[in-house]
Amino acid sequence: MSYFAAIMTKTIVFLGAKPLGYACLEFLWQNAATLDAQVVAVGTNDKAILNNKAQSISNFCEVHQIPVLSNLTDLPVCDFIISVQYHQILRQHHIDQARCLAINLHTAPLPEYRGCHPFSFAIADGATEYGTTLHRLEAGIDSGDILFEKRFPIPADCWVKDLFEQTQQYSIDLFIQHIGDILRGNYTPIPQNTRSQTHPSSYHFRKDIEQLKAIDLSWSAEKIERHLRATYFPPFAPPYFVVAGKRLGVVALESF
Repeated sequence: MSYFAAIMTKTIVFLGAKPLGYACLEFLWQNAATLDAQVVAVGTNDKAILNNKAQSISNFCEVHQIPVLSNLTDLPVCDFIISVQYHQILRQHHIDQARCLAINLHTAPLPEYRGCHPFSFAIADGATEYGTTLHRLEAGIDSGDILFEKRFPIPADCWVKDLFEQTQQYSIDLFIQHIGDILRGNYTPIPQNTRSQTHPSSYHFRKDIEQLKAIDLSWSAEKIERHLRATYFPPFAPPYFVVAGKRLGVVALESF
């Protein structure tokens, strides 16, 4: 019998934010008996821009009396760490607090789009396929083995907000479908480096989006349009042009 199967009730520390994190936490809580799992602590980020007051993880924890971690130094020993849209990078000593496994739900295909703003870079690259991935957490950024994934075509002329919203639903579906398999140890890990020939890896820092938003008027109309679709996503800062030394932000694209 595997160690996973031997655990009667699995303890989970959930780290997450935004509506996607809320949906995954809510599923874990509502299906605790079926999953033989208990969320014993939660870490979250109340300041995330895309947080929704109706889906507040902090409020959820208050209602259900789940302890909320003030920072990662309070991370307790548990069976599983589950990260969904969490804002901090876990170091190895954090990951080691999970006796069985630490996992992350990364809203992009791996290894193609590691790091931040993957939706924008996929559209700017002219990618035709996207995805969402449940993977093992390692000390590197989005570098752990793939456990489960869902890939899907990017619609023609797709805007970043549309791709974001599609990926949210695919991500919830992937989590609901396979979190039970992960908690029971029913998976075959796929090392990301085995895909290096067919799926070249890229990594983007949070600050890299600023360069992507800088529209050069000497570009072709196709490239300008692609970068606008990749980066126009209110309420975030818009793409911009520089004309006569002045930065002019794009404020509306309804008639573009």
